[in-house]
Amino acid sequence: MDGGEIISAEPVTTDTIKNPLADQKKIQLDILRLDKIHPVVSGNKWFKLRYYTADALNKGYATLLTFGGPYSNHIAATAYAAKIQGLNTIGVIRGESPKQWSHTLQEAQMCGMQLVFLSRNEFDTIKRNVHTKKFEAQFGKAYIIPEGGFGPLGIQGAADILRITDISLYTHIVSAVGTGTTIAGIIQASNPHQKVTGISVMKNNLSLNDEIQSLLNIPLPDRFRIVHDYHFGGYAKCTPALTASMNQFYHASTIPLDFVYTAKMMYGIFDLMGKDFFRPHSRILAVHSGGLQGNRSLAHGVLVF
Repeated sequence: MDGGEIISAEPVTTDTIKNPLADQKKIQLDILRLDKIHPVVSGNKWFKLRYYTADALNKGYATLLTFGGPYSNHIAATAYAAKIQGLNTIGVIRGESPKQWSHTLQEAQMCGMQLVFLSRNEFDTIKRNVHTKKFEAQFGKAYIIPEGGFGPLGIQGAADILRITDISLYTHIVSAVGTGTTIAGIIQASNPHQKVTGISVMKNNLSLNDEIQSLLNIPLPDRFRIVHDYHFGGYAKCTPALTASMNQFYHASTIPLDFVYTAKMMYGIFDLMGKDFFRPHSRILAVHSGGLQGNRSLAHGVLVF
């Protein structure tokens, strides 16, 4: 990102997770700490946004417009990234305006984002017709960033995630999956010998494979698999079992997870490890996609970090 504040991947580390189950199964588990990039424009959000914002600036746009839910890390990250680059932002938010705004919405507004609330039906309709004259008449001239950075520029950025460290010795790469943009970039940048596993954080999001394939414009490789068993009730849903696993993981590793994405990914990795999904002597790279700001929507004291 350009502008007064410099955001880069320089703080990212690759940390080895010491775990009795991993030792028992003879598996090495490392986690790529994209959460260290920035407290707001963190993790995969920075990667997915960087080419969109550069394109908008190159084309002379003054305003970015994007989409998301009331707890969307993408909304928060876009608002902040645009602010430090002198761009205006409009956030089209799924659902009616709640009586109590989430921390995400409050922080986006503090960064200058204009928030527009639409019913779920309106939201889904307008997302599919973002280039119509009616859309421009309603929101004015703006550079459109699809929800979650979905699209070729988002993939281009997500592919860079695997280019900031040496991934050649890993047999497996695992990431949480929302829109599918990040995992599409990971598939693109991974090596032919590496198995790529996505942990879906949405309930019954069975169209993901088709959406990822449409992004890549090639048949999905056999080495790729989406697992749908660890959504904990659906997107942004949380249970005591999930928060307990987050606290346990933090005690063991001092690494914070977020309940929307990375906690579900790590829970899934350990459960799959116990079920012998990964062969002995596998080397797993788990992608920590950031998004820790979302934890502020949980009740005080639920998490130990």
